[in-house]
Amino acid sequence: MRFPLIAYLVGSILRVFGTTLVAPIGVALFYGEGWDAIGFALAGLTAICLGQASRHASGKATSDLRRIEALAAVAITWLSVALIGAIPYTWAGLPLIDSFFESMSGFTTTGATILSDFSILGRGLLFWRSLTQWLGGMGVLILFVAILPRLAIGMRKFFFDQVLASTDERLTPHIRRTASILFRLYAALTLLEAVALRIAGMPLYDAVCHSMTTLAAGGFSPNPESIMGYQNPALEWIICSFMFLAGANFALQYLTLHGRIKALFGNDEFRAYTSIGILSALLITLFIWQNTEGDFFTALRQGLFQALSILTTTGYASADYTQWNDQAQMILLLLMFVGGCAGSAAGGPKVLRYLLISRYTLLELRRTLHPRAILSVKLGTKVVPDDVMRTVIVFFLFYFLTFALYVTIIVGLGTDLVTGITATIATLGNVGPGLNLVGPMSNYGHLHPVSKLVLTSAMWIGRLEVLTVLALLRPEVWKTIHWKSS
Repeated sequence: MRFPLIAYLVGSILRVFGTTLVAPIGVALFYGEGWDAIGFALAGLTAICLGQASRHASGKATSDLRRIEALAAVAITWLSVALIGAIPYTWAGLPLIDSFFESMSGFTTTGATILSDFSILGRGLLFWRSLTQWLGGMGVLILFVAILPRLAIGMRKFFFDQVLASTDERLTPHIRRTASILFRLYAALTLLEAVALRIAGMPLYDAVCHSMTTLAAGGFSPNPESIMGYQNPALEWIICSFMFLAGANFALQYLTLHGRIKALFGNDEFRAYTSIGILSALLITLFIWQNTEGDFFTALRQGLFQALSILTTTGYASADYTQWNDQAQMILLLLMFVGGCAGSAAGGPKVLRYLLISRYTLLELRRTLHPRAILSVKLGTKVVPDDVMRTVIVFFLFYFLTFALYVTIIVGLGTDLVTGITATIATLGNVGPGLNLVGPMSNYGHLHPVSKLVLTSAMWIGRLEVLTVLALLRPEVWKTIHWKSS
């Protein structure tokens, strides 16, 4: 593994990242928050200086990255950006661990927060929280189209090869062009939602912040009561629509907008994603309607909103669902383990993996009855290669082993079981809020400092699809480090 090449790539990204701090500086100055503007300036200068130093120290890198080098570059970049992004919070007076937690939650589009009093942050910092999620969501899209397919990581490569790069549904033969197309769609949807929210009565500042965190499937809100704090059903319906889009594959949305209707609506994963959302929303609606005195349509709106919020790992709340009955909370808990579609901004294992593992399980049951039959798992009309199924199975194995290990640590540090389980899956799956003491109207600020660090690492590992980080922990990786690029 050639470390100079990794340093060059990470440095290049940090230089660009540093320039994004101009936006929160402008917002802070507009609202007369000069002290916070200094914090943003320090973070921006730190990113640019570190990026330039990394590029200069590594020399000019022209070689193609090997697989392990690309994995390392992605992991180090996400960690570096989160560390630098914590500077404005620390400058504003938050403890170091809390600042790192909040920053990582933003860039991984998790939405978990340590804030109990939003008044301690100015509008510039609240805008920064939203911007970190928007940047993180954009980073996920670039990761999907530019990095993961080249690394041959299981279902991601299969999806890219069979859907995005097929001759009849090609976006573009150039990765940079593809990333540019998806970014423009991402930005256009963000702008469209901001306009819709403003028309529906949300203040402009809030509309901009919410549009960024919705399309990123992030869930940070400048309102301490999330969407519930606005008490506006029209806003909830608008956000519902854009959460659904944030959890669907952006590449297929682009193809659909250009007349290829079957690209999205004929896609197996999208149909499964839609079915899960509708079914879970109806179940939650029935469970909360029969136990409240409210009308059915209010229950339907809340049920649909919360089902989509958790399924897409956005994490908004239009109601304090910890006050709902156990049946409704159980549906939400199950949704925390799912996630949105591949190629979306959503976190979690993704619907596609569950679709493949369910078909593989049914195939194995059939093979038990017909041992000589030649059977294969299919996605649409394509046969799923055995190596893809193997990586899907391995992913689930390590995902749930990581989940079990983290629950053990969090509960061992004094947290109750329900809080420990939901805090772990809410951070590992990049959902945000959980149940009990980490519910939507609560926060993570009361947890043990070690628990916060553990959950911060869970966000990082979960956003990078678990195996990316775990592969870097193998001893042979560190034995092959070279300090020259050749």
